[in-house]
Amino acid sequence: MDRYVCGPCGYVYDPKVGDPDGGIAPGTPFEKLPDDWVCPVCGATKDLFEKEE
Repeated sequence: MDRYVCGPCGYVYDPKVGDPDGGIAPGTPFEKLPDDWVCPVCGATKDLFEKEE
């Protein structure tokens, strides 16, 4: 599963970890995150994330 980086703040969404504070279970791929999910650090929307190279 790919990791995604938040453009504005650099937070890395790692599907192996998920976003426990946001109710996202470990093992959840970025593509399966709810449309209204936002970066837990800066609040950026999913469209501001890019796949980590």
